[in-house]
Amino acid sequence: MSIQKVLVVDDSKTELLHLTDMLQRHGLAVRTAENAEDALRRLSEEKPDLILMDVVMPGQNGFQLTRAISRDPQFADVPIILCTSKNQETDRVWGMRQGARDYITKPVDSGELMDKIRALA
Repeated sequence: MSIQKVLVVDDSKTELLHLTDMLQRHGLAVRTAENAEDALRRLSEEKPDLILMDVVMPGQNGFQLTRAISRDPQFADVPIILCTSKNQETDRVWGMRQGARDYITKPVDSGELMDKIRALA
């Protein structure tokens, strides 16, 4: 599977801009969402090849949204990378149990993120 379209879900406008810029510099098309409701709306409009998901968000958090998306037959094949400031091993394990394919901590290193994306492709 080739990854061309990425949905970035994060409640921080600064983080959205940073990740969007980073991904676009590597030739990827990026759409953004600031919360779970927004993310689900974006998913219904266009299915991405990858979702970068923040964990700490108001309302439904990234763990809950990852679980919901990964269990939906329509989107179960879309890989999710959790992208969060939560750097405890228990958070990483819990995120993977919710359906995430990988986990990266902020601040995001461009090389590390692109390596993880290439590994999923």
